[in-house]
Amino acid sequence: MQGGVRVTVAEGVAELVLDRAAKHNAMTPEMARELASHVRALEENDAVRAVLLRGEGERAFCSGSDLNALAGYPTAWHFRNRLEYATVVRDIRKPVVAALQGWTLGGGAEMALGADLRIAAETTRIGFPEVQRGWVGGGGASQLLPRLIGHAAATRLLMLAEQVDAAEALRLGMVHEVVPPADLLPRARAVALRLAGFSPVAVQSVKAALRAAMEAPLSAGLRYENEMNVLCFSAGDHLEGIRAFNEKREASFAR
Repeated sequence: MQGGVRVTVAEGVAELVLDRAAKHNAMTPEMARELASHVRALEENDAVRAVLLRGEGERAFCSGSDLNALAGYPTAWHFRNRLEYATVVRDIRKPVVAALQGWTLGGGAEMALGADLRIAAETTRIGFPEVQRGWVGGGGASQLLPRLIGHAAATRLLMLAEQVDAAEALRLGMVHEVVPPADLLPRARAVALRLAGFSPVAVQSVKAALRAAMEAPLSAGLRYENEMNVLCFSAGDHLEGIRAFNEKREASFAR
């Protein structure tokens, strides 16, 4: 079964679904291209204000790359120039919520790291098994994980290929919230809807500033944050926020 990636849009939220449950939603090059195509479309769609990423079925968010597909690259150069699906997720400008359950491994875990908010079911198990197979993850784990959970914890997970359950992932700061499996999609959708209700300029500016904080010196980051604030004021959404506060109502940031 090849599987694919499907998308639906409702109430300002694009729901991207990795639809290969029989193979734990393992990613193929074709799925990566399909994911990238959907992302290009939703980035250009002003009606989409937030993105929810999830896997089909109850057993896995994504188990990473399909190993048989990895063996299919004719040369290392072809592999080097592959479309990296975790990078596709990480480069989305709009806010991204990842709903995790079951196996979240390798490239699947790197996709999750590329999201802005991670909601995990109690069944979630996160791991980076690449070293066991003879390679290094190519979707950002060695760079993102130390910044997220610290060098020592990242070293343990990446060099020993140890898996963590949802409770430990929460303790380490890898996920933002853990919920019972039945509550995962309702909670993730509620978070995505909340993001979709904010000013798109403001929420994307916050995302950009947070990303800058991961790599810029403090002085540069502070200047960048101020420029993002100026951008928000130039868009004018702050006036609606002030009106809503004075009128004791929820702000409506129509676009």
